Amino acid sequence: MSGLFEAARRCIDCAETEVKVASTRETFDALRDGRLSLRDDGVLPAPIGTPGRPAKPRLVMPRDVPQRGLGSEEGRAALVHAVAHIEFNAINLAWDAVYRFRGMPDDYYCDWASVAHDEARHFTMLAARLAQLDHAYGDFDAHNGLWEMAVKTAHSCMARMALVPRVLEARGLDVTPGMIARLRSVGDAATAEILEIILCEEVPHVAAGTRWFRYCCEREARNPDETFASLLREYVPTGLRGPFNLDARRAAGFGEAELAHLASA
Repeated sequence: MSGLFEAARRCIDCAETEVKVASTRETFDALRDGRLSLRDDGVLPAPIGTPGRPAKPRLVMPRDVPQRGLGSEEGRAALVHAVAHIEFNAINLAWDAVYRFRGMPDDYYCDWASVAHDEARHFTMLAARLAQLDHAYGDFDAHNGLWEMAVKTAHSCMARMALVPRVLEARGLDVTPGMIARLRSVGDAATAEILEIILCEEVPHVAAGTRWFRYCCEREARNPDETFASLLREYVPTGLRGPFNLDARRAAGFGEAELAHLASA
């Protein structure tokens, strides 16, 4: 029986989008069916590097990604592309959470393999929508903020769980309802319906981050509210921008003390 950690690394290394998606599905199915071992093979994870990705999109600084309105088909395609890029990165992030952090309970690995599977499906839906808009993934510039945070937190499962799912990915819970409303206002129900599916399924993804962040805090006898606030100060010194989708964040496991801290910051 082959091992999950080796399989996760193969998924991360896949450069072609179709291959990464197919490999993710095959790995998830093998784990679900009991064909992958969760036993640590004793091989230390390789230092985090650049995951497999196609030559395009061109990666630029966030400030250099053009802002386009949704009144044109080009603008709506650019929005779909931006979300597709987030979902593509999220596949790598989920597999890196599996591959990098050893010694966690089996449920941790099952959770993040399931997240990777969901993100691959989200990417596929968005790529199909891009094709309907006469575009493809890679047609627009994108930024690499999600993976940059993965690199910064590669040393600590606790920091990774706090700052990737509960900060960067949770931002999607905040902004997606407004995106959906704007898309419906310009008559793009097809894209809005895809984002509604993604929004609904991202809540349990962020909740997985909450669950395993608190597990790591308990393991180290740390107060989770104080630790989350401390990590925010260290890694996001400029603070988080509101408004926040409080209902979605509560559903994803955020406590009232955490929400009050976000609001005050």
